[in-house]
Amino acid sequence: MLPGSHDPTRKHADRVRETVENNGCAAHSLVAASWRRSMLYHGLDPNLDRPAVRVEDHTLAQARDRMGSLLEIAVPALDRLNATLAPSGCSILLSDKDGLVLETREAPGDQHEFARWGLTAGGVWSEAQQGTNGIGTCAIEKRLIIVHQDQHFRVSNTEMSCIGAPIFDHLGQLAAVLDISSCQRDFSLAYAQVLGMVVSESARSVESDLFRAAFPGCRIVVAKGHGQGGVSLLALDPDDVIIGATRLARKMLGLTDALIASAPGAAPFLGTAAEEDPRTAEKAALRRALARAKGNVSAAARDLGISRATMYRKMGQFGLDG
Repeated sequence: MLPGSHDPTRKHADRVRETVENNGCAAHSLVAASWRRSMLYHGLDPNLDRPAVRVEDHTLAQARDRMGSLLEIAVPALDRLNATLAPSGCSILLSDKDGLVLETREAPGDQHEFARWGLTAGGVWSEAQQGTNGIGTCAIEKRLIIVHQDQHFRVSNTEMSCIGAPIFDHLGQLAAVLDISSCQRDFSLAYAQVLGMVVSESARSVESDLFRAAFPGCRIVVAKGHGQGGVSLLALDPDDVIIGATRLARKMLGLTDALIASAPGAAPFLGTAAEEDPRTAEKAALRRALARAKGNVSAAARDLGISRATMYRKMGQFGLDG
C-alpha cells in the first residue's frame, strides 16, 4: 500500500512504521522518505499528540525583521489567495525557511479553528517539529509539496491537507514557503492538486517581484526555463553584464556565484548574436578582466594581453576604477 493511502482497518502509526522499515519504498516515495526522516533522523513518534510549538512574540518579531522586504512584497499575493480561497475554509500561510509561520490569512470565523491546529503566526511547522507537512517538507525538498491528510506523519495532523511552494531569494537561496492549508475532512486530493498549481503560480509571482526589487534600475530579462517550470530571470547592468540570476536561471545556464562575480556578458547565455556596440563590448571585457583579477590592474592587463599603461588609459575612458 502506498504511503498515505486510506485504509480504515489499520492504524495510521502502524502504516508509518511499516513504511519506514521498507527502505525501498522510501527511495521511490517523497512521503515515505519524509516519514523516514521524521522517525529516524528527528526521532518523532507518529502517535505523539503534541500541538505545534509557538514562539514568543519577540522571537516572531525578530524573524519578521530578518525577512526584510519579502513580507511586504508577499502581502498582495497572500491577499489575493485569501480573497479566493478563504470562503472555502482554507488558510493561507507564509513561513520562513525554518518553518516559522510569519503571516496568515483566513476567514475571520475560521481563525480560532486554525489557531487550535497551530496554523497561526508564530507556529513552527518544520519537519523536525511536526514531521511530514506541507511547510516543513517543502523547505527540505525545495519544491512543490502536497501532503494530503494521512500523508502527514503525526496521527494528530491527519485531518489536515497542506500544499506548500518554495520562494527563493535573489541569490537563489530558499527564503520562504507559501502554503495553503485546510482542516476539512472532505478536502479531496484532486482539489489539493488544483491548488498546487495556484500556490505555485503565486510563489513564482512573489519570487519574481523579490528579484526585481533586489536589482533596482537593472534590466530584467527572461532566461531559459522561465514559465510554469519556475522563475528564470537575469539582472543586467547598462553594459549588459549579468549581475544577478534567479535559482532556476542559475541551474539552466550553469551560473554560479563565482561566475556572476566575474562579470559575464549576457549575450552567450541568452543565445543572442553578438551585435552589441563595440564600446559596450570593450567596457564589459575590461570589467570582466578586473573582476577575475579581483581589482588588480596589472593582472587584468596581463589577462587581456595589453600593457598596464594601456589598461589604465582604457579604464579612464570608460570611468572604471581599479
